[in-house]
Amino acid sequence: MAGVPRASLVVIAATPLISFNIPEAGLLLILGVDTFLDMDRSATNAVGNSIASAVVAKWEGELLLATDADANEARIEQETML
Repeated sequence: MAGVPRASLVVIAATPLISFNIPEAGLLLILGVDTFLDMDRSATNAVGNSIASAVVAKWEGELLLATDADANEARIEQETML
C-alpha cells in the first residue's frame, strides 16, 4: 500500500469511519493530515526497498566496492561520450 500514492485513503475510509462511527465529513479532516503521512510512507518504502536491495546484493556477493564502482562509472561515462 505504501508504494501506491493515496491507496491508504481507501483503507482509512473503510476501516476507522465505520468502526468508530465517524461521519463522512471526518474523512476531509483525515485527508488533510494523510497527505503528509502518505509522503512519509512513500519515503519509508523507498528507503526500505533500497536497503533490502543492498543487503541482497551483499549476500549474493554482487555489491561493488567503491573502487570498482568508480571504475564502472568512468567506463560508462566514456561509453556515453562516444
